[in-house]
Amino acid sequence: MQGQCARGPGVNLTKGQAISLEKRGGGVLTAVRMGLGWQAAPRRGLFGSRTREIDLDASAVLFADKQPVDVVFFRHLVSDDGSVKHTGDNLVGGAGSGGDDEAILVDLQRVPVHIDQIVFTVNSFTGQTFQEVQNAFCRIVDETNGQELARYTLDGGGQYTAQIMAKVHRAGSGWQMTALGNPANGRTFQDLMPSILPHL
Repeated sequence: MQGQCARGPGVNLTKGQAISLEKRGGGVLTAVRMGLGWQAAPRRGLFGSRTREIDLDASAVLFADKQPVDVVFFRHLVSDDGSVKHTGDNLVGGAGSGGDDEAILVDLQRVPVHIDQIVFTVNSFTGQTFQEVQNAFCRIVDETNGQELARYTLDGGGQYTAQIMAKVHRAGSGWQMTALGNPANGRTFQDLMPSILPHL
């Protein structure tokens, strides 16, 4: 199912906007994919424009009552409880296809009851800033049918090396996704914790 194109666009989120995660036409979502994508921005040089490969890393930090209890990233691809899985590291980013460069699968029915928020981050392991990145986005997809439910696209780059992209959090008996888009600095998810905590 990974990499399958969505049938029709999802909701385009703005920073801070939240939506309920449910199937199109109603019903409970069982599994979602948080897809993250980006492209290297062309750089104008003496001999025309060129691009440099960008290695961004997606992570998902699992929280219970504002305390981090697990993380899924390229060195720990599956959460200890098995509910969250990273599909693997992409070292170069998108070539302009618009597909997901890295994806994290969340089996909503298997997330332990004490986990109430999952925060998704993207950081530049190589230390390049988002000035060298364009078309960075995250999107949430119904993993059972490939339908895109929501997408959040970052505006422009900046002098920072990470983004707190979005969070999926419990809301009553279901889940919501909130677009965060908060710039941060750090090469790993550990570096980003002070920037994540205000969003919990």
